[in-house]
Amino acid sequence: MSEGPVESRQELQALEDEIHQRISSALEKEAEGGNLQLPPSREFLMRRVERVVESQPQILSLEQRALLTRAIVDRIVGFGPLELLLEDPTISEIMVNDPENVFIERDGRIEQVDVRFRDETHLRHVIDRIVAPIGRRIDESSPLVDARLPDGSRVNAIIPPLAIEGPVLTIRKFSRQPFTLERLVSLGTIDVQMADFLTKCVHNRMSMIISGGTGSGKTSTLNALGFCIQSGERIITIEDSAELQLDHPHLVSLESRPPNIEGEGEIPIRTLVRNALRMRPDRIIVGEVRGGEAFDMLQAMNTGHRGSMTTLHANSPDDALIRLESMVLMAGFDMPVSAIRRMIAGAIEIVVQQDRLPDGRRVITAIMSVDRSNLEQVDLIPRFFYNVRKGKHQAVKLATKKKS
Repeated sequence: MSEGPVESRQELQALEDEIHQRISSALEKEAEGGNLQLPPSREFLMRRVERVVESQPQILSLEQRALLTRAIVDRIVGFGPLELLLEDPTISEIMVNDPENVFIERDGRIEQVDVRFRDETHLRHVIDRIVAPIGRRIDESSPLVDARLPDGSRVNAIIPPLAIEGPVLTIRKFSRQPFTLERLVSLGTIDVQMADFLTKCVHNRMSMIISGGTGSGKTSTLNALGFCIQSGERIITIEDSAELQLDHPHLVSLESRPPNIEGEGEIPIRTLVRNALRMRPDRIIVGEVRGGEAFDMLQAMNTGHRGSMTTLHANSPDDALIRLESMVLMAGFDMPVSAIRRMIAGAIEIVVQQDRLPDGRRVITAIMSVDRSNLEQVDLIPRFFYNVRKGKHQAVKLATKKKS
């Protein structure tokens, strides 16, 4: 590259590639000679890259030097252009549609950001860097993968031939501040009266499900309810990807395992629920039920593990119960619907519905209790609801039955 001021993005990227290649080659040689242990620390790399950048004959502004140094270090020990987004605590989701189109979710709203990858190869390199430490791989034979970053953030990547236009990367960031009922009140997800009601439900060991759509905040609410469990109880959490942040003295966390590249070794949620029953739990918390594990969860609630909790995808409390019925049937048992409904009515006591409003806010729109006076059918009794017109939560003064 010729001397003179660097004025374009292409020139800066070319300089970044040149310095990155030079430093990477030097580090590899030093490691092979036993003079360096890989990977080097971020602080060590920052100092080294800064010296190389300052020695360049090209004229760089202070801002360009800082950006160039950061970009090179991120390429060596980080996740490239995503590092700044991952460090921003106001961002809850990162969506990379292609190398030039990156979107984020902030305060419930989606917006495009001025972050780019050089090309598809650069994006694939970042994806490989994410999945490699957990022993996963992504290629044409296995073109989609779920992974987790060191901080707990959930990652999904999908590449061609399944993704027609090129690699797609989605990251749901892990909240560094655990969700509690007090925090949900401050965010407007619930009000104080609802928080008090749910706290009493947890203390009284009432089994509950939290239903809602994708991204509605179900796991955050589940985490907040987990904080209400008293210290003398033994909790076992079961998740596909560990997200719950329960500061509890008697907590055992289990995580399912996907199949390996040969399609073997899978340990599903259902197996972990069954195993948890042999671990002397007081309560079992399942991050989400999607299939036959719903049967085992209901069995646990009906056999001495009251106060257990889980989440599922549904658009309303009524739909949540219907989904539970269908998931129990997925367990492979030939049970009449009437028996399934008796099982649900005997196990579930509270249904919490959570939704994301058009303006991006996540609110609990309904809290229903299950009427256990008639186990032949599942009747729901409204306790609280969200008044959309008034924009506030309200308690139901006179509980009335609602057919499911």
